[in-house]
Amino acid sequence: MARLTYSAIASLDGYVADADGTFDWAAPDEEVHAFVNDLERPVGTYLYGRRMYEVMAYWETADGSTGITRDFAELWRSADKIVYSTTLESVTSARTRIERSFDPEAVRRLKASSGRDLSVGGPGLAAQAIAAGLVDELHLFLVPVLVGGGTRALPGGAARVPLELVDEHRFGSGVVHLHYRT
Repeated sequence: MARLTYSAIASLDGYVADADGTFDWAAPDEEVHAFVNDLERPVGTYLYGRRMYEVMAYWETADGSTGITRDFAELWRSADKIVYSTTLESVTSARTRIERSFDPEAVRRLKASSGRDLSVGGPGLAAQAIAAGLVDELHLFLVPVLVGGGTRALPGGAARVPLELVDEHRFGSGVVHLHYRT
């Protein structure tokens, strides 16, 4: 069975975007980006909410200014993408389809039949997947900045989910990676 992972780059106070919706403070340096690329290699399907898909669709045409960003673009383009949205009319990337609602049972079937791992992107969709008991692993990259509010990386008010710390890694920039298993 394939694993479903949730990865997020967040401020130390737990936000993926600040109160203005910006996340420029979260841009990974080459060391962090290379680490992320290695985490993405097993992923065969990305599950996205509309906003996360619109951000990530950049990689469909990006050629990358470094070998690390070119590598990520190739990884992203080679994976299937499912976008959960009631408002998105069409997609701008290959290997992408739209689903109008998030169906936990369909994701369970996909996990059971997939030969490669799945990744859920976007905190809203991830909250639904976590609440449904679908997420197997979490990868949090904590950036040494406090933004004071915005879009939370992890759901608030969700059911209790015990986590096992599998690994941690500190980068030269002060970013810390925390890897948990549910």
